[in-house]
Amino acid sequence: QASQEELKAAYRRLCMLYHPDKHRDPELKTQAERLFNLVHQAYEVLSDPQTRAIYDIYGRRGLEMEGWEVVERKRTPAEIREEFERLQREREERRLQQRTNPKGTISVGIDATDLFDRYDEEYEDVPGSSFPQIEINKMHISQSIEAPLTATDTAILSGNLSTQNGNGGGSINLALRRVTSAKGWGELEFGAGDLQGPLFGLKIFRNLTPRCFITTNCALQFSSRGIRPGLTTVLARNLDKNTMGYLQWRWGIQSAMNTSIVRDTKTSHFTMALQLGIPHSFMMVSYQHKFQDEDQTRVKGSLKAGFFGTIVEYGAERKISRHSILGATVSVGVPQGVSLKIKLNRASQTYFFPIHLTDQVLPSAVFYATVGPLVIYFAMHRLIIKPYLRAQKERELEKQRESTASDILQKKQEAEAAVRLMQESVRRIIEAEEARMGLIVVNAWYGKFVNDNSRKNEKVKVIDVTVPLQCLVKDSKLILTEASKAGLPGFYDPCVGEEKSLKVLYQFRGVLHQVMSADNEALRIPKQ
Repeated sequence: QASQEELKAAYRRLCMLYHPDKHRDPELKTQAERLFNLVHQAYEVLSDPQTRAIYDIYGRRGLEMEGWEVVERKRTPAEIREEFERLQREREERRLQQRTNPKGTISVGIDATDLFDRYDEEYEDVPGSSFPQIEINKMHISQSIEAPLTATDTAILSGNLSTQNGNGGGSINLALRRVTSAKGWGELEFGAGDLQGPLFGLKIFRNLTPRCFITTNCALQFSSRGIRPGLTTVLARNLDKNTMGYLQWRWGIQSAMNTSIVRDTKTSHFTMALQLGIPHSFMMVSYQHKFQDEDQTRVKGSLKAGFFGTIVEYGAERKISRHSILGATVSVGVPQGVSLKIKLNRASQTYFFPIHLTDQVLPSAVFYATVGPLVIYFAMHRLIIKPYLRAQKERELEKQRESTASDILQKKQEAEAAVRLMQESVRRIIEAEEARMGLIVVNAWYGKFVNDNSRKNEKVKVIDVTVPLQCLVKDSKLILTEASKAGLPGFYDPCVGEEKSLKVLYQFRGVLHQVMSADNEALRIPKQ
């Protein structure tokens, strides 16, 4: 956003600092020539509106002829921007067409009732009956992929397989979705399975107003008993910035009317629902609290009561790696009993393990379902997950350091040369500031600081930037914009890929002050 006048002022200032004729020492003269040429190249690019437009959008890569292959010299900066944005959109569309967006779910139901509700008389004469019998009694696998056909048309192929107590079946579905306008889309679905006959469905989504939309889904299920039609309609409206209201009407196999209110904020998620239907009518309230930590920890609880009984659920979920979230929920119900549900989300794949513990509400089952997962998680987190993530981060940092080693070495040499060339200018600046009791930088460091006791084993990686910062002082003021400070004259990156800060000890009006600034944070001193 810098103006041409600001560019010229910065160019003149750096030219005075790095001009070779200002340095008599042969070594300093050579270093000054190199830095002077770099400043001149930068000014040539930024002072030309066309090359500046390419650099703003495409960076240095755009200056290496890649941009000029498609841009005519006579075009204006605005036309250049439009051309690059058009090419970028085309690349995004090609990339979109190559994506399949796979999604999958694997669910494994486990019957562990023998741990708590054991019938000893059944196992008296069975060898090995002293051990509880834990078995898998149901499984479900589903998978779907999307194939963009055009910018508005998408084909979706999905399938699922289920089995329970030795019996099971599966189905396969093909859906064709078309975005008709910015306000809606339509979808045709065709399906078939070994337990049920062919399925034909139609789904329509439409924005009625900026705050209201409707979804309608109608289906015809063919079976040996005849044709079974079904219709589901959902009307939704934004009640306020964070709250949605839903009205649902379902007719067919399980007819019902449902209304719900969902409030989702940065720190919480609240849902209240009421359903009247055949065979189930119920009322449900749930609340989820979102902790603002780097692991995205969430705790939740819900109460559901209806003709089927009453169920209380509580649990938590937490991010365990960049793409993985692990969660556990305890379900206590009458007459359902006690269950523990473990879920792992890995990118677009979901692994779900519902473990049925008892058919009755037993305090021991509730206790172990609550405490057991917590103990196992904290043990695994300390012994396996944390060391693995630490080693992975170190490998990534090491890889990044290796790939940028030569570039960083060059930047370091340029920064050291710049500091040597700044000495005379800094001496004059300090004399002028001392005369007016202005801003004098006593000490300044840039890099990785370790202030947290939990990170005391980590190594501090900082460089002294006292001279470069003093050189930037003008009229007793130091102003740094919102950008990485590694790009400032006399600076370089001492710890690639790690969090960096700038620490400054300065004197103003004869009084010492200290300030700490994040790498990309703007800084203006002296502070008011």
